[in-house]
Amino acid sequence: MAILFRGAIAASMLAASLLPAMAQGRPDARTMSCERVHALIAERGAVVLTTGRHTYDRYVLDGRFCDMREVARPITIPTKGGEACVVLECRDEPFADW
Repeated sequence: MAILFRGAIAASMLAASLLPAMAQGRPDARTMSCERVHALIAERGAVVLTTGRHTYDRYVLDGRFCDMREVARPITIPTKGGEACVVLECRDEPFADW
């Protein structure tokens, strides 16, 4: 019985330690400067950012972080203060002959 109790405690401690990681949301570009968004992308190579109340997407440092049939294309996203920030996102190559 004591072994079962210890196992339950260990399992609950593990679950509790995972909660903060699961509760963290993705970074919100609207709360960051454009420079901070660029720095975050440069740190990670690719990052999923919230860009609106119900919108998010994955932004990349360059085409190396895209799938084989995609290319990195510039797009603007809103950042702190409503500033438009140019970042790269992966999109299907429209003229690829696959």
